[in-house]
Amino acid sequence: MYNESDQHQEIRDAVRSLCAQFPDEYFRKVDEQRAYPEKFVDALMEAGWLAAMIPEEYGGTGLGLTAASVIMEEINRSGGNSGAVHGQMYNMGTLLRSGSKAQKDKYLPPIAAGKLRIQSMAVTEPTTGTDTTKIKTTAVKKDGRYVVNGQKVWISRVQHSDLMILLARTTPIAEVKKKSEGMSIFIVDLKHAIDNGLSVRPIPNLVNHETNELFFDNLEIPEENLIGEEGKGFKYILDGLNAERTLIAAECIGDGYWFIDRATKYANERIVFDRPIGKNQGVQFPIADAFIEIEAANLMRFKAAELFDANQACGAQANMAKYLAAKASWEAANVCMQTHGGFGFANEYDIERKFRETRLYQVAPISTNLIFSYVAEHLLGLPRSF
Repeated sequence: MYNESDQHQEIRDAVRSLCAQFPDEYFRKVDEQRAYPEKFVDALMEAGWLAAMIPEEYGGTGLGLTAASVIMEEINRSGGNSGAVHGQMYNMGTLLRSGSKAQKDKYLPPIAAGKLRIQSMAVTEPTTGTDTTKIKTTAVKKDGRYVVNGQKVWISRVQHSDLMILLARTTPIAEVKKKSEGMSIFIVDLKHAIDNGLSVRPIPNLVNHETNELFFDNLEIPEENLIGEEGKGFKYILDGLNAERTLIAAECIGDGYWFIDRATKYANERIVFDRPIGKNQGVQFPIADAFIEIEAANLMRFKAAELFDANQACGAQANMAKYLAAKASWEAANVCMQTHGGFGFANEYDIERKFRETRLYQVAPISTNLIFSYVAEHLLGLPRSF
């Protein structure tokens, strides 16, 4: 059984203390206005929590993915939404593991100091979805720079980020031996790129999660902004995706505990027919069931994070952690809503907001069916289904 270190408990306590300064009313108002939680993000950055994965030599705390996942969990467990900041964590991981020394020296210290944000990653495209190897966005090398053309969709936090990780094809798919080859990743300076070859169109959606469609029209990127070797970007991006899925799992676990806490409190306090509704097995059993599922998902989250921090293969564990946690948080959301009855639909209880937010993770950042196919093929040895 996983036992948390004293260090992680100290992190939990500190993050909870910071989050206590931003109560439900704050996030409710941000949600109503479809705004970005600027003050909250600034507070996290000022406290150094978003630099958790940056080594101390660059000004970070060097705590690793396990600690980063604890931070994300606590934000959601406190009633917030880590979707506003989690990109900073996993995009940083891509730069840390695959970037050159010159890139790390240039970008990591100001990121750690809170002067730069690297909140966005552009991979998904309208016509390819999760079939990443079929992306059509191209980056053609010309006179010491790369010229990018194409389109991306569901790219989050562009308006609140200074840098973006971009995946593009540098070699046509017809010219590579394996379809996963010939793609490269770049650091994009968004302040320079927007209106200079990059157009951004926001996509209104179910939750207050700022996301966009991007259009590249001869965007020029300096050659030195290529991360790692040309053509090996797909391999590099997978590391970032494993970190992303593990962090998302932690956020879902935070949501799940939040829903369980709210449902339990209400079930103890709500009196109907002269008794607390929590005394009824029809109310308490679903809450207990949801809690068990969250606890089980939590163990897989820590397994994935520990493997990542040890530089070991963790694709299977990251995928399974994301699946289990997203499923468990959604079940907990439904139980919490059902426990509250009509009051669960009232904005002032915050359940409907968190209900919408946690539903996203059944679909993104990878759909449930893609996780099933990964497990079937890579763990069970079944034939590839697509």
